[in-house]
Amino acid sequence: MTDFVEARKAMVDCQVRPSDVTSYAIIEAMLAVPREEFVPGPRQAVAYAEADIPLTGDRMLMAARVFAKMLESASIGPDDLVLDVCPATGYSTAVLSRLAGAVVAAEPDADLGAKLQANMTAMELDNVLVADPADGLGAAANGPYDVIMVNTGLEYVPEALSDQLKDGGRLVAVFMEGPSGQCRVQIRSGDQISERYMFDATANVLEGYHKDAEFAL
Repeated sequence: MTDFVEARKAMVDCQVRPSDVTSYAIIEAMLAVPREEFVPGPRQAVAYAEADIPLTGDRMLMAARVFAKMLESASIGPDDLVLDVCPATGYSTAVLSRLAGAVVAAEPDADLGAKLQANMTAMELDNVLVADPADGLGAAANGPYDVIMVNTGLEYVPEALSDQLKDGGRLVAVFMEGPSGQCRVQIRSGDQISERYMFDATANVLEGYHKDAEFAL
């Protein structure tokens, strides 16, 4: 039987810390959240593997190293309002709930959204709101946001999503160009968006985030 507590510690010590993630808050959050609870039962044994973990269809739980570095790139503060985009079953949301003042989880897949809501309820996370998928891209009604975290690769940021950033807000995502990608932070200043490269990474691009596609539920 897998010792998940030891597996979680090994993930942090062998994947997160060596990747130059130095934030004590991020390390503590990732040590506290049971990653195995957010993957299908047959895959729980590999929940802490150094790779993306398949969930269902083309949905993945992002590799811990990449996710942790994205969190550090976002510079999340304890009073920040965070929009968690495409969190699937909610691992990212649970971690974010320990870093931010409040988190809005926007999952477009209704079945995954139901699992997300069940997981948030089971963990009694009272600073998390699960948005209705019918609300469209993101959750504009609850914004604007200090931080937007995108749990999927993308080729461009739809304007409807970047419009949900506060002035000074940060959007963090893995931008894919063919087989290679980069984590970048986009920062809003008035009507302008600037962009900063953070590190190399790859992530699966979901429907709606290709340059030649429009978002659709």
